[in-house]
Amino acid sequence: MTDFEALIRRLGAADIRFVLVGGFAGTMLGSPGTTVDLDIVYARGEENLARLAAALEPLQPRLRGAPPGLPFVLDSATLARGLNFTLTTTLRPGPSRRGDRGRRLRGPAAAHAPHAGLRHGDSGRHAWIRLKRAAGRTKDLVALAELEALLEEQGRDS
Repeated sequence: MTDFEALIRRLGAADIRFVLVGGFAGTMLGSPGTTVDLDIVYARGEENLARLAAALEPLQPRLRGAPPGLPFVLDSATLARGLNFTLTTTLRPGPSRRGDRGRRLRGPAAAHAPHAGLRHGDSGRHAWIRLKRAAGRTKDLVALAELEALLEEQGRDS
């Protein structure tokens, strides 16, 4: 598993505009589920893409599952031309965690990670709920049901 918090802090420190989506976003919002990757949606403006590429460059991003030695450069031009990237990096967890499964980057904006110095609040829960409903996959609907139950238990509306 990747050190998600270190990656989120790195993106926040680089002033990258992004939203956490997927399983880890659900975990941060209270879901008991686990995940092996970090899914983000990032703003596609030229400056944001350049900051994202620069922040990831020291981590030697490579396409997950690609043959060894396949040439790949993750720069702002590559990010601008692509929509989805599933990457593996050199970012490793601390000694108590195992493996590295990569991160999915999804292109076209506030993460809910107060420990990373990023915004946090109920608006994130509602945005995550909208994303899960829009995706409509079985696993998204299960995650949505979990989050709605947590919100109800906490006395919040979804």
